[in-house]
Amino acid sequence: MPGVTNIARIPELRKRLLFTVLMLAIYRLGIYIPTPGIDLEALRRILQQGTVFDMFNLFSGGALDNFSVFALGIMPYISSSIIFQLLGVAIPEVGRWQKEGEAGRKRISQYTRYGTVALSLIQGFGVSYGLAQQGILLPGAGGIGFYMTTVVTLSAGTCFLMWLGEMITERGIGNGISLIIFAGIVTRIPSAFRDAWNTKEQFGVPGLFGFLVLLGFIGCLMALIIYCERSHRRVPVQYAKRVVGRKMYGGQETHLPMKINMAGVIPPIFASSLLLFPSTIAQFVKTDTMQQVAALITQGWVHDFLYAALIIFFAYFYTAVTFNPVDVAENIQKYGGYIPGIRPGKATSDFLDRILTRITVGGAAYLTLVCVVPQFLITKFGVPGSLAYTFGGTSLMIVVGVAMDTVSQMEAHLLSHHYEGFLGAKVGGRFRGRR
Repeated sequence: MPGVTNIARIPELRKRLLFTVLMLAIYRLGIYIPTPGIDLEALRRILQQGTVFDMFNLFSGGALDNFSVFALGIMPYISSSIIFQLLGVAIPEVGRWQKEGEAGRKRISQYTRYGTVALSLIQGFGVSYGLAQQGILLPGAGGIGFYMTTVVTLSAGTCFLMWLGEMITERGIGNGISLIIFAGIVTRIPSAFRDAWNTKEQFGVPGLFGFLVLLGFIGCLMALIIYCERSHRRVPVQYAKRVVGRKMYGGQETHLPMKINMAGVIPPIFASSLLLFPSTIAQFVKTDTMQQVAALITQGWVHDFLYAALIIFFAYFYTAVTFNPVDVAENIQKYGGYIPGIRPGKATSDFLDRILTRITVGGAAYLTLVCVVPQFLITKFGVPGSLAYTFGGTSLMIVVGVAMDTVSQMEAHLLSHHYEGFLGAKVGGRFRGRR
């Protein structure tokens, strides 16, 4: 495509792409550097039993399978970022930092890094203690020395990934943290396709036709994700004319885009983590009651119902945290703007809140539909669980979303240098939804 060949003509963009690829290669190399003292074969047998470690393994790109120095992945950093977003609502001081612009962002980033270190130390000890209790250590390993070595190694690996992601964001292309997660998931797709081909006779529709049906289903799911992630409600905003000195400002009409899915992939991540905790605890607490509770929550219609309910709850909860209609209404009024037919101030915030509540219904339904697809593939088509969760649900949403955002940044570089976008001049040179 002509738009793709234009990348080589811009030295800055070319250097950024090469730097991003190099950093991701370093990350993938670290996946195979093991932490000492663990029997990997015994560990992989445990990971196949469906515990909360599956979530770590998904976002670490298989690093937990090898129990590498990156076994915790970037999840502690993501958890720390989410915690500080929530604290912005609960603690006024943190809320003021979020409104202070660049200085406030730097302070929050600093405390986010401190939180990442603290969470990685806690999670590192929890993982090492849990694995030690399972009796999967190599002969001679164990004791305080094993715990200290494992905790320090895993924490250092997470801190290195955090630094790697920030370097990609600063000097590369795209969001570094998202790209690290993206790379971890994408590297599992080729082997998932190979396994799907090898197990096609086990599908509900066996043989080559069943494999083609699976590919078509994945394609339709990707189209749905792209459509819903680009969908938004445009709220018109007009700015009154004002004179400052000899110049006239304002008098323009724009719009406020409100995405259908403002919560992103946070709701399914939270919901999956909560539902997997009982099965994880059941691995360590060998009681009949705990085993029955874990089996009830992780299987059948009870699991599907709770999963869908939690996704809907977290979709509304996280949207309410990240989008404050009162602050948005105040900012519109402060810059002399107003929504046609709506009075400034409280009436505007109530109007935005009403729109947000309605469009989040569609966002929550979309998230629920996409995230229950793996269970549908398993029960109706007989697709193995590892394949279903690679091709559907949260992982596919992350892959598609990060790919679209990265391509958007690349296209912005092309357009800023007066080159055509990836789609060419005949269709406007931009993706639909970014005009």
